[in-house]
Amino acid sequence: MDADQTARLIAALLCMTLVASSLFSRQLPMGQVFRMILAWAGIFAGVFALFLFLPEMKQIWARAKAEVSGGVEQKDGTLQVRRSDEHFYIDASVNGTFIRFMIDSGATTTTMSADAAKSAGVDVDMDGFPVIVSTANGMAESRRGRVRQLTVGPITREDFPVHVSETLGDTNLLGMNFLSSLKGWKIEGETMILNP
Repeated sequence: MDADQTARLIAALLCMTLVASSLFSRQLPMGQVFRMILAWAGIFAGVFALFLFLPEMKQIWARAKAEVSGGVEQKDGTLQVRRSDEHFYIDASVNGTFIRFMIDSGATTTTMSADAAKSAGVDVDMDGFPVIVSTANGMAESRRGRVRQLTVGPITREDFPVHVSETLGDTNLLGMNFLSSLKGWKIEGETMILNP
C-alpha cells in the first residue's frame, strides 16, 4: 500500500470514528447506533469504491452516452461512430433538419432520398440531365443538389454537393465527397473514427 492509499485509509477511519463518537454521545439505544454505524460504513465504502473504480466508471459513462446518442462519441478531437447492424450510422443536420445517414465509403457522392431532401429543403436541379450511378442494386438515376449547410457533430460543410434519388427509399448515404473532405478517417474494430 503506497503513501496515498494509506492517507486515504486513515482519513476514512477518522471520519468513521467521528461519526461513531457523535452517535455514542447522543446516548441512543445500541441497536440504533449499530444500524447507523453500518449505514455510514456502507456510504464510506461506496464512495471509496467509486474513487477506486473511477476509470472504469468513466468508460461505462462514455458507453452509456454513446448508446443514448446513437453510437456517436466525440473523443480526443475526433468523432467516433460505433458499428450498428454491420454499418455505421450517423445523424447529420442538413439545413437545420436532422437526417440519419449510413456512412458509405463505396458511394462517390453523398446521396439523399427524395423525401429527406424535400424535408431538409435541399436545392435540387430538376432541369439538368439526371446522373446515372452504379449501386449495389444496379444502375440508378439521381439528380444533382446542393445543401446550404451540412453538419456532422463538430464538422460543418457549406454549399455541399449531393445527389437526390427516388430509388433509395428511406436510406441516405454519406459518401466519399464528405469523407475525403476530412483530415482523415479509419476503422478500428467496431468503430469508425472521423478526424475533422
